[in-house]
Amino acid sequence: MQSPQFDKIWSQHGRLPGISPRLESLARELFEALLAKPLDLARVRGALERLLVFLAGPAGRTDANCRAIDTFLCLGEFEWPDLPDSIQDVLADMAGALHDTVSSPKVALNLESTPEQLLARLQAAT
Repeated sequence: MQSPQFDKIWSQHGRLPGISPRLESLARELFEALLAKPLDLARVRGALERLLVFLAGPAGRTDANCRAIDTFLCLGEFEWPDLPDSIQDVLADMAGALHDTVSSPKVALNLESTPEQLLARLQAAT
């Protein structure tokens, strides 16, 4: 499904040099899940998990990919008040320190914001 709203945000914040072609479809899936009415928590969790699995894997764990998702979530001005706090926290940390994953890994580790840490937190969330 094409979303003009997604396309506008992604074109402004998600098109960095060097990002993986797969990243856009994963970001779109999460975007659509977050904005769906009514909110389907299982859909959000699934989309978020698929994105984090990709970012934690060898093809996805790049500076460009992590920066693109961080910037997309940070500057996309999303709100998700209907989500459980634990999932809101994962999304907020993705929008706050995910960009440090490759360029400043100690910072990302200390803030529990590497893709692997975020994935573990999501999987532990209730």
